[in-house]
Amino acid sequence: MRSFTLFFAILSAATFGCAQTISGGDAMFHSGGIGSCGRSYGDTDFVVSVDHATMAQFAGTETDPTRNPLCGRQMVITSPDNKAITVTVEDTCFICSTGSVDLTRGAFQLLAPLSAGIIHGISWTLI
Repeated sequence: MRSFTLFFAILSAATFGCAQTISGGDAMFHSGGIGSCGRSYGDTDFVVSVDHATMAQFAGTETDPTRNPLCGRQMVITSPDNKAITVTVEDTCFICSTGSVDLTRGAFQLLAPLSAGIIHGISWTLI
């Protein structure tokens, strides 16, 4: 039984990885809605849509997007001027390039004014 538990602990670590930071992406913003993870959220919720390639990488062979292992995970997003926020993954961003994210309005405003439109050079880390 112990080796069985250890196997799943190693498998989980390999699947989710250690705290790896992705740098050089962009952050945009969008209005709330129902995300690919199957839950609804509003403009003031701290929610992030992650680029399609990253979501697909974590999904593996899972075909139901609501069961993606990234759904419900938290990440810290840091702007180039070192402002940081913690957000929850609830959606897939199909227009985002790899490493880029789409934040709710409320989350984006903690990093930059909405008038900025896009923040270039963000980094993010899954926690």
